[in-house]
Amino acid sequence: MRTLEVTKLRDLTGPGHTDAFGIGGTDLGAAAAAPDGRIVAVFGDTFEVASVGGPGWRSPVVLFADPATVRTGLEWTGSAGPTRDYADQVVTYAHGARVGGRLGGLVGGTKITTKLPTDVITLGDTMYLHVMACQGLGNVHWTEIHRSTDDGVSWEPTGTWFPGDLHAGLFQMLTWELGPDGYVYALTTGFRRDQGLLLHRVPPERLLEPAAWEGWGFADRTWDWGRPPTLVLPGAFGELSLRRVDGQWWLAAFDAGRYRVDLIPLPDGPTTDLHRAERLTVIAGSGWHDEDHACGRVAQPYGGYILPGSTPDELHLVVSQWNTGTNWPYRAMHFRARVRGD
Repeated sequence: MRTLEVTKLRDLTGPGHTDAFGIGGTDLGAAAAAPDGRIVAVFGDTFEVASVGGPGWRSPVVLFADPATVRTGLEWTGSAGPTRDYADQVVTYAHGARVGGRLGGLVGGTKITTKLPTDVITLGDTMYLHVMACQGLGNVHWTEIHRSTDDGVSWEPTGTWFPGDLHAGLFQMLTWELGPDGYVYALTTGFRRDQGLLLHRVPPERLLEPAAWEGWGFADRTWDWGRPPTLVLPGAFGELSLRRVDGQWWLAAFDAGRYRVDLIPLPDGPTTDLHRAERLTVIAGSGWHDEDHACGRVAQPYGGYILPGSTPDELHLVVSQWNTGTNWPYRAMHFRARVRGD
């Protein structure tokens, strides 16, 4: 039986941490190693003040970090975008604008409040970013993939998109990772944090072809690829982070139903039976009156993204926190989880 020793290393965003980039309040922080070795972390709705709302609303934004600082607390070295010393919005659109034309069968005039990142992946010399086009939180019109060929500094749309109701809405929140067999594997769920997980795979050279994605489905008492995807784990999930850590597969998942962030080792890779998989709680949700960040008790937590530089016995995660009553704290934090036992 394995256990975790959880430690908060530092706050990653907010006053005193990201002022140099025009970031007061932000969240999420899915991360991947860029081709040049830097850590690229992608954040969601971002504001210049330490709050939700106010000037400088943009999403997504990108910060760069020195990989040598993972073990002691991530340190930012720069931000993406053309504005010097300011983290620009890396996807082109206007908050609250109505989208003309047609996209995904949607008649022109669809309102897009924000575009939120779900995960980022590096394949060769190109990085790919998956984002949700939302009208308010939880209402996803479609998702889309963007790419960067300059180590995350600038991003362009690929033209690839998926309708928001794909797989009954369970292809909105996505996490992906390249396997040793040459496939990119993706676990997905909805954005309302009230549904379970689906599993898919796609050859990396066909990542931008929606028809090339195949599901992991159950029929005739067997699981196989190429079937309509079947829930691999029921429940009420939010943000996900699927990563190979020194050759071992791990999933970090915000379990909204149980109010916690779990680490789940996957000994058989992405097709591990998640009903029976071991679950290690790294962040336990708490009330605001009884928080203890030093040991992983956090009020209104979510996210939980595995950082590059993690090892199987020491995993590092970016965890978000949002006080929806006061709109502060609204930040990302760095936690370390040391794994004890077999």
